[in-house]
Amino acid sequence: MSDPFLSPATPAEPIRLRTLVLLRWFAIAGQLAAVVVAKLMGIAFPVMPVLALIAAAIAMNLWQGLGPSRRNSARMAVVHLTFDVIQISALMALTGGLANPFALLVLAPVTVAATSLDARQTVALGAATMILISLVSLFGLPLHDSTGRQLVLAPVLTLGHWAALMIGVVFFAGYAHRVTAELQATSNALFATQMALAREQRLQHLGGVVAAAAHEMGTPLATIKLIAAELADELDDRPELQADAMALRDSAVRCADILRSMGRAGKDDLHLRMAPLRAVLEDAAEPHAGRGPVVEIRAEGPDIRRDPAIIHALRNLIQNAVDFAASRVVIEAQVDQGWLTVSIRDDGPGYPPALLARIGDPYLTSKRGGAQRAGYDGMGLGLFIAKTLLERSGARLGFDNGGPGAVVTVRWPLDRIATDARAPLGANPEHRF
Repeated sequence: MSDPFLSPATPAEPIRLRTLVLLRWFAIAGQLAAVVVAKLMGIAFPVMPVLALIAAAIAMNLWQGLGPSRRNSARMAVVHLTFDVIQISALMALTGGLANPFALLVLAPVTVAATSLDARQTVALGAATMILISLVSLFGLPLHDSTGRQLVLAPVLTLGHWAALMIGVVFFAGYAHRVTAELQATSNALFATQMALAREQRLQHLGGVVAAAAHEMGTPLATIKLIAAELADELDDRPELQADAMALRDSAVRCADILRSMGRAGKDDLHLRMAPLRAVLEDAAEPHAGRGPVVEIRAEGPDIRRDPAIIHALRNLIQNAVDFAASRVVIEAQVDQGWLTVSIRDDGPGYPPALLARIGDPYLTSKRGGAQRAGYDGMGLGLFIAKTLLERSGARLGFDNGGPGAVVTVRWPLDRIATDARAPLGANPEHRF
């Protein structure tokens, strides 16, 4: 079943219509200012066609601004940006072509497209922009100064200006698209981190709810058991009803046993805010203990905070080691000079040396040496989530190859992770994103 948070019923709005309209108002203001300045300088150009193109942009904005409010779609955004490219290109053609010092503004729509639309739509708009720039360079009307002298660029400068705009289309679109994609990937990964931590905290708090339910239901179940037993004693002459009463009593006893067991586990989970280091590592490794490779824990250390975020992060690191281990994963811990160090080592292919500096980035492939365990379905988020959660707890992480296999080292200042078992219990730390 799809997650309603990760699979919305409707796609996200690529860029708000209001934003496009606002950007166009800025462009219109700049175009009108350029016309006024050009006339004050005595530069001759076809004023009425230029004002007609600016009026078309004003009409488009008024139509969008006065119309009913609605969500913008990717297709509608392409239409708006295409209109802007055509309008700016037509203004360039009427005002000197590539000799117009404001010609670089034709790059604005394709840059906006690269930040909000997919690659296919951005490429299409970029190609249209390059075609229009080429047409403007061939058929643009020259400007004239106040003496009637024609203002034109030398052919070599015209060619250079055209080449610069062509390169600008590719560079600005590619740069903006890449940066936006990186920011979006990081945002999605942080959201996944938040969801993972929230799930761990809900599971922990669920234990307290179960304990409370077991306590509250104990009395009514005891009453049911007592009444059922008394009914069974009174129904010696009705064996069929006596059997039903005894079955009811046995069921009440069974329910009480189940709730007692669940309540005991819930209380343990609710109150266990600290635990020995080895117990925390065993808790983190437990889901992966039977997946194939042997998971060996060599850890004797102090009591530490039993934080759901820390357990979930260590579990992700152990999962990654098990996914790529050949036969064994070793988890070691030691305390030295005020630091607690936990290392997780596997005997798999190790990390690709070229990716070591980027380990922990979101959506970075975690394949090692082209091999992975059967059934592995990672997206490159596990290490990012683990790194984010552990760093928020005060830890420092290191990723290296140990020959053979990969080694992950997690180091905490002892005063950030250790707890005093004799101290009063406190609330688990909150994690804000």
